[in-house]
Amino acid sequence: MEMQAPDFWNDPEKSNQKMREAKNLKDIVGTMDGLSGQYEDILTLIEMGYEDNDPAIIPDIEQELKEFKETFENIRINTLLSGEYDKNNAILKLNAGAGGTESCDWCSMLYRMYTRWAERKGFALEVIDYLDGDEAGIKSVTFQINGENAYGYLKSEKGVHRLVRISPFNAQGKRQTSFVSLDVMPDIEDDVDVEVKDEDIRIDTYRSSGAGGQHINKTSSAIRITHFPTGIVVTCQNERSQFQNKDKAMQMLKAKLYMLKQEENAEKLSDIRGDVKEIGWGNQIRSYVMQPYTMVKDHRTNEESGNVDAVMDGAIDPFINAYLRWINS
Repeated sequence: MEMQAPDFWNDPEKSNQKMREAKNLKDIVGTMDGLSGQYEDILTLIEMGYEDNDPAIIPDIEQELKEFKETFENIRINTLLSGEYDKNNAILKLNAGAGGTESCDWCSMLYRMYTRWAERKGFALEVIDYLDGDEAGIKSVTFQINGENAYGYLKSEKGVHRLVRISPFNAQGKRQTSFVSLDVMPDIEDDVDVEVKDEDIRIDTYRSSGAGGQHINKTSSAIRITHFPTGIVVTCQNERSQFQNKDKAMQMLKAKLYMLKQEENAEKLSDIRGDVKEIGWGNQIRSYVMQPYTMVKDHRTNEESGNVDAVMDGAIDPFINAYLRWINS
């Protein structure tokens, strides 16, 4: 009897996905084997220290133990990424709030922070839409981060980010508070079961501009889709043609509507309204204080860091990990 090949063998995309999953599992097993060996090494070092009565070995043990804990924590966090779309790429949209140039500058700082985070992870970043600030910074930017579990990690970042500092754009040198909202959704490549009626949307075309446009000021290839019932607006200007931009924008709209529906269902199933908050200027998830002291604090998990420079340079994993522990507790 002739055996039939699995369906995914004939589908390059599914085949690649299976290969990625297999590699991911192999990496996890390899890491676990490494942890087991490192654990034995730590025990051996401790025994050597006791036998030789040598306190000089303590720093080596502490360093080994620190590395062990970090690796173990990363594996534990990966087990929490079990959501339907956690393994998908992530689409992020930053919007500067009220505050003029200061908020636009804060938007550009956050964009740099996520760019640096993606670089640390070895993830690829692609700009989908970009709008410069009037004087400096960024009014809004939509970008996609591609990598294993990108959405699972970055879903923790959705919300309003608050900056407190002495603004370089304030001639009086006063402390100023700025807000930027971040929306995060998975890049759902499959055709999700969401109906979008023609009468519910308006499609506008405009010229590509800013850092996101590959054909800047050449053609009106950029696409903006407005969904009237929800007020959702999606834009795309980075693809090579108007048709490709329209397809990507429609994909983003469907993904956004699907996630909105999921959030509404979650609210109905839970009495805890705080689990799924609307993005609003009073609902900041995290504060970044640069003056008169330095502190980054997540208001959901109470995770803190006094090293603002490191955080703005992409060191946000402690906040992401704390959020994943929090929502799974």
